[in-house]
Amino acid sequence: MSRLPKNLHLALSAFIVICMAFVYGAHPSVILPYIFGFEVQNLELKNIFRAVMGIYLAFGGYWVYGILKPNHWRSATIVNILFMGGLAVGRLISTILDGWSPQYGVGMIAEAVMIFLGIYNLKRYKD
Repeated sequence: MSRLPKNLHLALSAFIVICMAFVYGAHPSVILPYIFGFEVQNLELKNIFRAVMGIYLAFGGYWVYGILKPNHWRSATIVNILFMGGLAVGRLISTILDGWSPQYGVGMIAEAVMIFLGIYNLKRYKD
C-alpha cells in the first residue's frame, strides 16, 4: 500500500459521520421516511435518533480534534477504529440474522476500510 496521508481515515470518518448525524437527527420525522421507509412520529423514537446524532457529532468532533491536535491523534485513531468496528460488527450480525442490505452493505464495507486504514496508520505513524 502506498503511503497514505496520516489523517485520511480521521478526516473521511469525521465528514461522513457528521453528515450522517444530521441525516439521523436534524428532522427525523421528515428525512428518515425518505431514507428508511418508515414514519418517525413517536416522541421516544425522535429522541433516540437525536441521541444518535449527538453521539455521532461527539465522535466526529473528536476525530477533527485529533487532526488539529497531534498529541490526540493516536487516541482519536483508536476511538475511530473501535467506533467503525462496532458499526461493522453490528451490521455483520444483522446481515447474518436478517440478510444482506444493499443500503447498509456499502456502509459495512466502508467501515471495514476505515478500520484497516486506521490500523495501517497506527502501525505506520508510531509516535
